[in-house]
Amino acid sequence: MISQEEADILKRLSAEEGLKLLSSKFPQGAVFSTSLGQEDQVITDIIFRNQLPIKVFTLDTGRLFPEHYELLAQNNARYKRKTEVYFPESSDVEQYVNEKGINAFYHSVENRKECCFIRKVKPLNRALEHAEVWITGLRAEQSENREHMQVIEWDEERRLYKYNPLMHWSYPQVLDYLAEYKVQELSLHQKGFISVGCQPCSRAIAEGENPRAGRWWWESSQKECGLHTH
Repeated sequence: MISQEEADILKRLSAEEGLKLLSSKFPQGAVFSTSLGQEDQVITDIIFRNQLPIKVFTLDTGRLFPEHYELLAQNNARYKRKTEVYFPESSDVEQYVNEKGINAFYHSVENRKECCFIRKVKPLNRALEHAEVWITGLRAEQSENREHMQVIEWDEERRLYKYNPLMHWSYPQVLDYLAEYKVQELSLHQKGFISVGCQPCSRAIAEGENPRAGRWWWESSQKECGLHTH
């Protein structure tokens, strides 16, 4: 358990200090989910550079950009630690595609959310089955929904703590960290792709647009896939 006093301390610590504290308190139960975006590369670097006992994993939806796989291989080579990969259930994908079509997510928000559930939420739930602390790269300024999230919070549905060490970081802070530690990142970021998900569901954004504007760009929604709704 994390006491209120410990929670208050975590809110004041730097990302590196907080990750060290939680990994020492939960040496077998702290996990980090990376989508290989810029924020997640910051956290990956902190974990691997400090050799923290935190399991790092990613979700391969089957519809990612080639650049995702290139960066995953680069991470494994640089840090000499593997990022575990979780895939969706093939039977779920087959049923969805055969019944609704390969790109059915363009046709309705419901179809899109079902696709996200199959390809992302269900694999995530498997990855979190024995976790006590789920670490994410969420930042408050990424979307309206994320403005109300806390640095450390209890996820009642999954029965674990959720730690967002970069919650109050600005985007320039993220870029400064990547530059200072020479952290490799998706080459797509240099092409205007700031928030990058599945290939058919991501586009580059224009200057001044919200970072999440490029996700599910054809619909008006909260721009969430179901992973971070609490």
